[in-house]
Amino acid sequence: MKRRLLALACVSASLLAGCGLLPADEVERSTVTVWLMRHSASQEYLDRFTQEFEREHPGLDLDIRIQEWTGIGEKVQRALDTAEGDGPDVIEVGNTQVTQYAEGDGLLDLTLESMRDWGRGDWLPGLAEPGRWGSQQYGIPWYAANRVVIYRKDLFRRAGVTAPPRTRDEWLTVTEKLDTGGTQGIYLAGQDWYTLAGFIWEEGGDLATERDGVWRGALDSPAALRGTDFYRRLQALGDGPVDADEEHPPQADVFAGGRVAQIVAVPGTARAIVKQNPGLEGELGYFPVPGRTPGKPGAVFTGGSDLVVPANTDVEEGAVEVVAALAGARWNTELARTMNYVPNKAGLARSVAGEEGVAAMAAGAAQGRATPSTPQWGAVEADNPIKEYMTEVLTGADPATEAERASRRITEALAFD
Repeated sequence: MKRRLLALACVSASLLAGCGLLPADEVERSTVTVWLMRHSASQEYLDRFTQEFEREHPGLDLDIRIQEWTGIGEKVQRALDTAEGDGPDVIEVGNTQVTQYAEGDGLLDLTLESMRDWGRGDWLPGLAEPGRWGSQQYGIPWYAANRVVIYRKDLFRRAGVTAPPRTRDEWLTVTEKLDTGGTQGIYLAGQDWYTLAGFIWEEGGDLATERDGVWRGALDSPAALRGTDFYRRLQALGDGPVDADEEHPPQADVFAGGRVAQIVAVPGTARAIVKQNPGLEGELGYFPVPGRTPGKPGAVFTGGSDLVVPANTDVEEGAVEVVAALAGARWNTELARTMNYVPNKAGLARSVAGEEGVAAMAAGAAQGRATPSTPQWGAVEADNPIKEYMTEVLTGADPATEAERASRRITEALAFD
């Protein structure tokens, strides 16, 4: 109904202006308030977008307000719950956060636009799937980022490795060859559960599965156990701590300060490495996390952002136009080139092909996945049993027993309401 009323208002205003009853420069204008997260886009990009969008949409003004990630969940929820008309009309949210906002009918259903106009079938699955709640599309993919393997070219040369591995078996062989003397074949923290998730997905398993609306942990499936075993074998080819994640200590610091041949991280981590160790300038290379099939990257966790429209917006048509523009090919590829992101469609990856790290990331993104699409997943991460499970396995506990225990805890967390 809002959409029809706005359309009629616009038509009426246009007719009045055309008949000379209302001057064209006095046609009522609407402001679309957009919340974007800090560092998601450069100011130069936002300035250009605003100028071009307002030129192409004479009746709309943009008010882009930059938000901080810290505390954003509660702030977004308050905006969705209020009936006041001064809240945001478009919001950038983490791709795994969409369902928690959609569950309470706080978001506008954009399924029709997604299928009819925006090419939903071509979106990266790691962004598109968590943007759905039930069969409806609420989150519109904006940009993606995922892990790749960052490696030292000099250490590869010294070990006689002339090309990056193309399969997981080759990766193990190469890493074992690199793991000699004072060099770690790979630095892989014992609780890097995002990387583990990719290995589990590659085997055909999952962290949790849903049946008839009920979610249960799935770390104890045969496929998930195979993924865990691969993680165990790879992690053993380095000195990563078994009881800490990749930020404790930051793996960029470890890579910069020691003889480490590889880490699994987003390409942007290389900047932090070179800043700490300028001697590595030009010596860092990238390749997608290998999969089981030659030439096909392995599954990886895809992070990134989706765009959503609050159901309580009073400028629905304008908000939808903003989403269409930001997520459309032109501005999406511009953002990817500007910020070294992966575009929201695999077919747009050529726009970042000139940057080695981003090209490797884009190749992996085609096999990207996200955490289970349930609003309760945050409860799992809050007291993460996956991390504890990983440490137990890496210190010699029986994987099947520990997987069953961790799966029960996941099931309990997902049933919480």
